[in-house]
Amino acid sequence: MTVLPPPSPRDAGVVAFTCHAVVFADVEPSWVHERIAPGDLSAPLSPPFLTALAERLHREASTIDMVTVAASLPGPPPCELVETKDRSHPRITRALRHRDGIRAWTTADGGTVVIGRGVGGRWELALEVDDSAQGRGLGRRPAHAARHLLPEGELLWAQVAPGNARGVRGILAAGFVPVGAEVLMVPHGGRG
Repeated sequence: MTVLPPPSPRDAGVVAFTCHAVVFADVEPSWVHERIAPGDLSAPLSPPFLTALAERLHREASTIDMVTVAASLPGPPPCELVETKDRSHPRITRALRHRDGIRAWTTADGGTVVIGRGVGGRWELALEVDDSAQGRGLGRRPAHAARHLLPEGELLWAQVAPGNARGVRGILAAGFVPVGAEVLMVPHGGRG
């Protein structure tokens, strides 16, 4: 268990990897260690700890997401992405609350791709497929294409709720690899 200060005033939460968890929040390490028994690998993402952490920070716990990562790819994206400056799309509006330096693209067949700098400055992907375009593999194509939008040698992170089986399958098919789980502590009312 590692306890770190928050990387920015916006970012606080817990990220868990195999046999290691990191709490990044404005709390004393002793406060965390009083609530998590040594060797209890599931406790950092357990409801009792997340509830206590949220109360301590005067925030609320967002969803527990699977965290995945993929390397950037060279060359242009293999599908057409049209950059948009329209910030009214719900996925873009949500991304603006969680990331800096947002750029967004749309596909002709109903996809929206957003990349920006999230927790700790990492490149993060947000993706949405219009309801009318669901079930045709559209999610994996823009997720794969997003890997071409980063500078060479960079990593792209994508978080997905494990219960969103379609989203999980799409991210994995686009070459992302699961590396852990995380929950962000967001201002009250900031989950959506």
